[in-house]
Amino acid sequence: MSVSGVTGSPSRCCLRSPDRNQGLVCRQVSALPSAGRPKEKIGLCHLERSCWTVSIKKWNTQRTHLIKCAMDASYGDMASDSAGSAIFPRINIRDPYKRLGISREASEDEIQAARNFLISKYGAHKPSVDAIEAAHDKIIMQKFYERKNPKIDINKKVREVKQSRVVQAVTSRFQTPATKFIVKTSLAFIVIGVLTVLFPTEEGPTLQVALSLIATFYFIHDRLKSKIRALLYGAGAFILSWLVGTFLMVSVIPPVPILKGPRSFEVLTSLITYVLLWVSSTYLK
Repeated sequence: MSVSGVTGSPSRCCLRSPDRNQGLVCRQVSALPSAGRPKEKIGLCHLERSCWTVSIKKWNTQRTHLIKCAMDASYGDMASDSAGSAIFPRINIRDPYKRLGISREASEDEIQAARNFLISKYGAHKPSVDAIEAAHDKIIMQKFYERKNPKIDINKKVREVKQSRVVQAVTSRFQTPATKFIVKTSLAFIVIGVLTVLFPTEEGPTLQVALSLIATFYFIHDRLKSKIRALLYGAGAFILSWLVGTFLMVSVIPPVPILKGPRSFEVLTSLITYVLLWVSSTYLK
């Protein structure tokens, strides 16, 4: 193939260039730059492929990094809020007092203080706040209902009576003796009571009452080892027991149909007196 001074072939071409000495000189050059060097051509192809592979990997890495940054920018606030909010550990406890960590005798100020403390600590977690508020409202409503409809707490009343000064002063004068001594005094006064019921006289149970007074002196002296104290305690216990028995029979205890007769009142009064004398002779110190 020859075009305006250039002769070419599929693999080579002839270039006619002017020369000062010889005129036109035909110089053959390869039509492809690397046609005569296949090894260099293959090396260049490998190099270009490696460059493209590295470029694609870098682009994928940058795209992954950009996507991650976008997700962090979109959900960063939400993640930080959920990570920083503490969950109330007693959120599933049903008892409102145990949920707030207070006793059932807690005052309204203590209830409010417990509620404020828990809200300040777990306020970032909405379910925890709802659980704390529900327990607080339930306790407040219960306290309001109890004030509106008060009920008598028997255990509390008994505890208050025991802690009163009068009761403590009285109970401090008594002590529990040995079991053998309690059995001995009990048998003695039971026998006196049976004699009073079985053999009442027209004048009343005078003999049985006298026996109960003597038994009181004896048992107090046997326990305290003091004649003066036995005399004073015995006489005082006898007078007080008879007065209490008479008052109970007149004002409190109704007539008992089992005991009939003209002296039934004196018999019942004597039985009450025996009980009080037994307590005095056994437990008084």
